[in-house]
Amino acid sequence: MDVCVLGSGSKGNCIAVSGGGTTVLVDLGLSTRQTVCRMREAGIDPSALGGILFTHDHSDHYEGIEVFSRKFDVPLYANEGTADGIDRQFPASRFAWTIFETSRSLTIGGLTIDTFSVPHDAADPVGFVFHEGDRHLFVATDLGCVTTVVRSHLEACQVAVLESNHDYEMLMASDRSYMLKQRIAGRSGHLSNDDAAELIRCSAPDTLRRLLLAHLSEECNTPQLAVSTMRRALDAAGREDVAVTALSQNTVSERISF
Repeated sequence: MDVCVLGSGSKGNCIAVSGGGTTVLVDLGLSTRQTVCRMREAGIDPSALGGILFTHDHSDHYEGIEVFSRKFDVPLYANEGTADGIDRQFPASRFAWTIFETSRSLTIGGLTIDTFSVPHDAADPVGFVFHEGDRHLFVATDLGCVTTVVRSHLEACQVAVLESNHDYEMLMASDRSYMLKQRIAGRSGHLSNDDAAELIRCSAPDTLRRLLLAHLSEECNTPQLAVSTMRRALDAAGREDVAVTALSQNTVSERISF
């Protein structure tokens, strides 16, 4: 299995996962032009996708769906709440959804994909765990707090893509409105550096080897701060073996195979 993050942040999110003879995308928040360009940079053929899975109905996770769907005949996967929310933004389009039920698993090619609920202010937001044999990838990029369900799905994963959105002090000192600050920091908002670090400190499985920090705020965080916060937590837990990388809004990540 391998994973390559094409973009991660408030301006657009897209993750490519390959395994079991197929490649899928998680979210399509970049323009079609950017998505295709970045896929080709990563050595991925856009016309060979086995499907696109959507985490929730916020525009930075579905912005490219209309044009991409016209250009490429790729199956679209979402739960009913997310599909309905996206459909309302494109009343002239008729997307051919494959609907999954949150907390149930689905299969695309040789990949088995577990879906699980996450706390975020969207219709029915989800995270995913991808399985190919004994290889497991955790993806949760928009969540306001950590739940028992989130912790349980991290078990046995070798690689995790986890939100580390903001530094709380930077958020509170920013020029953002009080209501926006409360939304971001709330239990249905976005995970802070400290919250992400606490999750990993307490719940990182022995199998975990790579941690990719996602959805970093450009105004209320820095890659260096997100990585150093996580690194301190890992080192305190005796997990110097886990490599940590902060993902970028503007550049394609390395393609990680495991």
